[in-house]
Amino acid sequence: MLIGLKYKNRKIKLDVKKCNLFWMVKGLMFTRREKARALLLFDFKKSRKMKIHSFFCPEFLAVWLDEENNIIEKKIVHSFNFLILPKRKFSRLVEIPCNSKYDDILKSLDEN
Repeated sequence: MLIGLKYKNRKIKLDVKKCNLFWMVKGLMFTRREKARALLLFDFKKSRKMKIHSFFCPEFLAVWLDEENNIIEKKIVHSFNFLILPKRKFSRLVEIPCNSKYDDILKSLDEN
């Protein structure tokens, strides 16, 4: 599934895997850093402010989005964090593994 993120007056297109309930529970858990091959999209029915964790996950970039796919917040999430909470409500979350396959995406989202 192709989505366009709005970031600093430009669009970044990502080919994501929309998560069903199983993938929402599993996410990137139990995958190795270089073998993680999917950008995971967690799409919620309404805006919320909920925590995530990174137990058994490789390092990843969490990108929280509003209803129009504007980036609300982004953060590098390290392994084995118990509580990661964005500052505002969000409608979608994209998990981007920090590996060589996604270097271009990570660099384009890292620009200040």
